[in-house]
Amino acid sequence: MDSGRDAPLETRLVRVRGRVQGVGYRHACVQQARALGVTGWVRNRMDDSVEAMLQGTPRQLAQMCDWMRDDMPAALVEEMDITEVPPPFPRFDRFEQRPTM
Repeated sequence: MDSGRDAPLETRLVRVRGRVQGVGYRHACVQQARALGVTGWVRNRMDDSVEAMLQGTPRQLAQMCDWMRDDMPAALVEEMDITEVPPPFPRFDRFEQRPTM
């Protein structure tokens, strides 16, 4: 199986708005990101949105973004902004939940 080591690494900042706090969204994001091999972090924002920094291959990031938008049953995603982060960017070695900002 391809470990993805040869594929280009991309980083995206994702902001999700809707009913995404208080429904286990961040915890589920951590589980899903780890399952897909995506690194980075996720945190709540004071404006009731959720922000995530995602790093992985284009395919991993597409899968993660699709999941964040459509596949978290308890959440109701109304808006999702995805911003590509240009290199150079820090390399993340795992995916973690960070404190609210």
